[in-house]
Amino acid sequence: MRIAIVDDERPARSELRHQLLELLPEAAITEGDCGAAALQIAGEEKFDLFFLDINLGDINGTVLINALKNMQPEMKVIFVTAYSEYAVKAFELGVADYVMKPYDKKRLEKVIEKCCADMGGREKAAQERNLKRIAINSNGRTVFEDVDRIIYIETYNRGCLIHTPSDEYFEGKTIGEYEKRLEALRFFRIHKSYLINLDQVREVFPWGNNSFALKMNGYEKNILPIGREKTKVLRQLLGW
Repeated sequence: MRIAIVDDERPARSELRHQLLELLPEAAITEGDCGAAALQIAGEEKFDLFFLDINLGDINGTVLINALKNMQPEMKVIFVTAYSEYAVKAFELGVADYVMKPYDKKRLEKVIEKCCADMGGREKAAQERNLKRIAINSNGRTVFEDVDRIIYIETYNRGCLIHTPSDEYFEGKTIGEYEKRLEALRFFRIHKSYLINLDQVREVFPWGNNSFALKMNGYEKNILPIGREKTKVLRQLLGW
């Protein structure tokens, strides 16, 4: 995910960056310190989320919103502000959400979940039209496998092991690469080592100290741990 942060206060940018990377460790973050920088970086690369301070030194963020939306219509703009009275204004201008300073991690998590759900709906529809099968390069051959036949993927020996109902394939790609390839479909990374097909979950159960684990169809003997920070989102995705 590509994220922009534009705020004229360096400590505020640093704190927001820190909290975002705790929630989205693989995010690529670009920073700017003024309105001119906001327009420049939005014109140079595509972003998924754009955190924009309302009170910038050279221009008010509310003035920039239309220009940013015209430049990147699919981008989610989130206002950041220390003043609660801007909340109504934010939604009148059509921004995705707003975040109050000082930053609260739980609030940021909710904003990200909301934006990702909106983006995922659009991307899923597009990718489901185009991505029915994927090419897996395994043991010197290329196998074309139906995406819905993939039960789960796990990290293995500097690559990934892809599990299907009838076969297991090893490919020398990171699990992060597979997460990006399948993120708009019904796949979710429950742990740093496991990416699962949500439609193939067999059961979820308590595991360890206040943690959970799950089993997948056809692989009931394998217990897959769920990262504590992933549990809340997984509950929503599974209706659990």
